[in-house]
Amino acid sequence: MDFIKRAGLYLRQKIGRTALITLVMSAIMIFVLAGIIIQNAAIQATNSAKNAAGTTVTLSANREKAFAAMRKSQESASSSSSSSTTRPSISLPGVSITTAEKIAALSNVAGYQFSNSASVNASGFTAITTTSSSGGFKGGPAGDTSTQGDTTISGVSTTAAETNFKSKAYTITSGRGITSADKNTNNVVIESELATSNKLKVGDTIKVKTTATTSKTYEMKIIGIYKAKTTSGSAAQGGPGQQSDPANTIFSSYTFAGTVNGDSTTVTSVVYTLTDSSKEAAFTKAAKKLVSSSFSLTSSAETYALLMKPMKNVQSFANKIVWVVGIAGTIILALITVLMIRERRHEIGVLMSLGESKVKIVLQLFSELFAILVVSLVIAGVAGNFVGNAVGKQLVSQQTTATQTTTAGAGFGGGRGGGSGAPTAGGANRGTMTATGSQVQTLKTKLSGSAMAELGGLGLGIIAIAVVAGSTPIFRLKPKKILSNE
Repeated sequence: MDFIKRAGLYLRQKIGRTALITLVMSAIMIFVLAGIIIQNAAIQATNSAKNAAGTTVTLSANREKAFAAMRKSQESASSSSSSSTTRPSISLPGVSITTAEKIAALSNVAGYQFSNSASVNASGFTAITTTSSSGGFKGGPAGDTSTQGDTTISGVSTTAAETNFKSKAYTITSGRGITSADKNTNNVVIESELATSNKLKVGDTIKVKTTATTSKTYEMKIIGIYKAKTTSGSAAQGGPGQQSDPANTIFSSYTFAGTVNGDSTTVTSVVYTLTDSSKEAAFTKAAKKLVSSSFSLTSSAETYALLMKPMKNVQSFANKIVWVVGIAGTIILALITVLMIRERRHEIGVLMSLGESKVKIVLQLFSELFAILVVSLVIAGVAGNFVGNAVGKQLVSQQTTATQTTTAGAGFGGGRGGGSGAPTAGGANRGTMTATGSQVQTLKTKLSGSAMAELGGLGLGIIAIAVVAGSTPIFRLKPKKILSNE
C-alpha cells in the first residue's frame, strides 16, 4: 500500500497543482451533476403528469372527413357554376348518447364525460363585449348573429371534471357547480364578470334565445358563479368577439345544451377515462366497431406528445450535457495526466528501476485523482443543485415558449352549426378525470443519493480513462530508456 502513501505525499507537496486540478474536476462534476439532476427532474415531471391525468380517449366528429366532404362539395359546385359564391361550411355529426353509453359499458372504462355546446343570444341581460385594440374584430350586437350568438352554453356532465375547473383556471366563487343531479334541468353556472355587470346572483333566472330564424326562448336558473382567471381555454373557442370571451360562457348540463340545439339525443364529444392505460389500444379497437368512420377516437397519448414536448426537450438537452461534459472532461483530464506524467518521468523511472510494478505506479496516479475526485464531488454536491435549478428553469422557459408559439391556435373538437367547440373535459358519471390541457411548466430539481452515486460512477470512469490514456505512452518504455531521456 506504499503507492497510497506516495500519492498523499505528492498531493501535499504539489498543493498548487492539486488545487488547480481540483477546480477543473469540480467544474466538470458540477455540470455533469446539473445535467443528471435536470434529466431526473424532467423524467419525474413527465411521469407525475401522466400518472395524475390518467389515460383518456375522446370520441368526437371526424373533422378530417368533414373537411374532405366540404372540399368535394366545393369542387362539384365550381364545375357546375363558375360564378358560385357559396360560403364553404362543414357539417359535424353529433355523437349518439346511446352509442356513447354502449362504449362506456366496455371493459376498462373508469368513467366518462359528455360535452355539448350551443350558441345563443342573451335575452334580458347583456353579454360582455370584447374589443381588439390591434384592429381586429370588435364584438357587438351589430355582428351577424343569425348563425352565431353572443353567448355560449357549454354543456357538461359535471363542471368539477371540466378541464378549466380541474386546472383551477376557473373556480366556483358562489353557489355550486354542475353535477350529475342537474341532468335534464335548466340549472346553469355563469361567470362572475357577467354576473356583476348584470347584477345577477345565485337563485336568479336569466333567459337566452336561439340563433335560428324562428328563435326560441329558454329560461335558466343560476345555481353557481365561477371566476375565469384566464382568457384562454376551451370554453373560449367560439370564435372572435363576444362569444369568445370566457365571461360569456354559461355552463349547464349536457342535456340542456342538447335541448337548445334541438337535439337531445346527441352530444358534441365524449371523454372516457380508462382504468388500465396498457389496454388503451384494445379499448379503442372495440370502440371503433360501435361507431362509423364519421367519428374519431383520440387517445390522450397523442395529446401528451404535445403537452410533454418541453420536458422531453429538456430531458434530451440534459442528456447531451452529461455526454458532452463527460467526454470533454475525460479529454481534459487525460491531457492534464499526460503533462503531469511527462513532468514526473524521472520519478517514474526511479520507481521502476527500484522494482516497483507499473500497476502500482498506475494505482498511485489513480489514487491521486481519486482523492481529488472525492473533494470535487463534495463541491459539486453543494453547487450542483443550484446550477441545475437555474439552468433547468431557463430551459423549461425556452422550450415551453417555443412549444406554445408552434402550437398557437391549435384546438380539438368542434361545434355543430353555429355553435362553438365543446370543451375538452375530463371526468365522468361513474368516475373522475383530471385535466389534460396544460403543459408542465415547472421543474423541481432535487439532489438525490442516486444522482450522487451516478455522478461518482461517471467520475471514476473519467479518471480511470484519463489515467490509462495518459500513462500508456510512458509505460511502454523501459526504466533505462526513461532515465536516459532526462
